[in-house]
Amino acid sequence: MAPRVRLLLLFVIWTLADPVRLGSDSEGDGGWQQRGPREPAAVAEEERCTVERRADLSYAEFVQYYAFSRPVILQGLTDNSRFRALCSRERLLASFGNNVVRLSTANTYSYQKVDLPFQEYVEQLLHPQDPTSLGNDTLYFFGDNNFTEWASLFQHYSPPTFSLLGTTPAYSFGIAGAGSGVPFHWHGPGFSEVIYGRKRWFLYPHEKTPEFHPNETTLSWLQNIYPALTPSARPLECTIHTGAVFS
Repeated sequence: MAPRVRLLLLFVIWTLADPVRLGSDSEGDGGWQQRGPREPAAVAEEERCTVERRADLSYAEFVQYYAFSRPVILQGLTDNSRFRALCSRERLLASFGNNVVRLSTANTYSYQKVDLPFQEYVEQLLHPQDPTSLGNDTLYFFGDNNFTEWASLFQHYSPPTFSLLGTTPAYSFGIAGAGSGVPFHWHGPGFSEVIYGRKRWFLYPHEKTPEFHPNETTLSWLQNIYPALTPSARPLECTIHTGAVFS
């Protein structure tokens, strides 16, 4: 019998780690942290993690216990230090600032797309999520990649070595402001690696439907709906940091 592929309803909320000083690259933020040292983070660090972490996972174990049944956080699986260095704010703007990127709205029904130069997005729209904004008014760069124009960057990325038979990999690269995120959506098997900052994940199994408004942002859900959830209604969740791979 063929293994049953898991379907998860999930969303991701992006947050940026606190550097020692504004724009500092020495602490590993790549120059992407654009708020002052005393300004509070858009989303506080959350230590609660209900997803298993593995640093010594074999491919056989991955296929048997996780690939088709439950999520896992893989640590030490790849070394993308070279790719990470190329993804600093300064280097990306120098190499791709004039490239036109396609932005998406943060809701589940309009799927509006907006094209503009990457430098304009970074300098004018890449800011912490406004808690009062609607999803339709929130734009971020995520997933709509021109692999020809960005080939000189993507060729340095080392993907996870765990592949699944019968699947074809498709890369998705994105940059978003602190506190922003994609809305709940269905997803099959895949990998997601953090290059800078941190990402907080929320996942429901396919048989559960979370309460969320399709035009409210993920930050709004986190602030207004999540705190009132009973333990049985809460999703699986975890925050992953630079270098970790979520699957």
